[in-house]
Amino acid sequence: RAVAVAALGRVARVTALCRALRRSEDEGDESGWARAREEAEAVLRELREVVRPLREPGYGEALRRKAERARKRRLRLRRRKNEARAAKEEEAARAAEREAKIDQWRELKAAADSVLSEVRKKQADTKRMMDVLRGLEKLRKLRKEAAARKGVCPPPSADEAFENQVESLKTLLKTRTELYEAEERALKVMLEGEQEEERKREMEKKQKKEREKLLQQKLEMDSKLFGDPAEFPLAHLLQPFRDYYLQAEHSVAALIQIRHEWDQYLVPADHPEGSCIPPGWVLPSLPTNDTWATAVR
Repeated sequence: RAVAVAALGRVARVTALCRALRRSEDEGDESGWARAREEAEAVLRELREVVRPLREPGYGEALRRKAERARKRRLRLRRRKNEARAAKEEEAARAAEREAKIDQWRELKAAADSVLSEVRKKQADTKRMMDVLRGLEKLRKLRKEAAARKGVCPPPSADEAFENQVESLKTLLKTRTELYEAEERALKVMLEGEQEEERKREMEKKQKKEREKLLQQKLEMDSKLFGDPAEFPLAHLLQPFRDYYLQAEHSVAALIQIRHEWDQYLVPADHPEGSCIPPGWVLPSLPTNDTWATAVR
């Protein structure tokens, strides 16, 4: 761009000098014509010097590669910007979803707490009614004993009617008590389940954030050590090693071959097709030539 701007400036100057030459020629001004011609030749020399790098072999190809790298860099920055915006929007959507779930859980918990409070109130009422029945039984027993001391005895049918009525009420209260206890257990289980789900979601969110943080740190470290992988997608230095060490995940034949190579060491020491893993350090063998011995020393 700098070369083009400089060249265009000198072309514009040469064009103006050409007009001055024609005007001096029409007016018969030989001195003015000579000055304009001399200045035009100087500007032309400058123009040739400015555009000289453009005529060198390989300059166009280098310029094209540089422009292509700049284009890829712009695309990469635009892609990262779009990815960052998409990630931000996705995170905002997840946050809104989490907030909605939290609000829903809070409403559910509030409703469950309200129902649980009502159930416990009913349980307390049932317990008071049971206490009232026991009090009635004690009161009738005391009055019956006082009447007996005075020689007054109620008929057996009255005792039977009273006992039947009390047993009926006790059965009803017992049924209600069991029902309320079942409702209380169900509500507690539901609340505990929701709390467990909430704890699980929080744990998963925390683990996901940790994984993303570790992955980002790894990408930054790889970028510092081996360069930006997006700039050299086809010649990334780590890609051949990844392909080699992960080949068993993509090829059954590679998995069988690697397993076979490992199995060669899971054999007794006298096995004819392999050797066992040595129990200690494996010492290097002695140098077989002078060059190797020099390097070792």
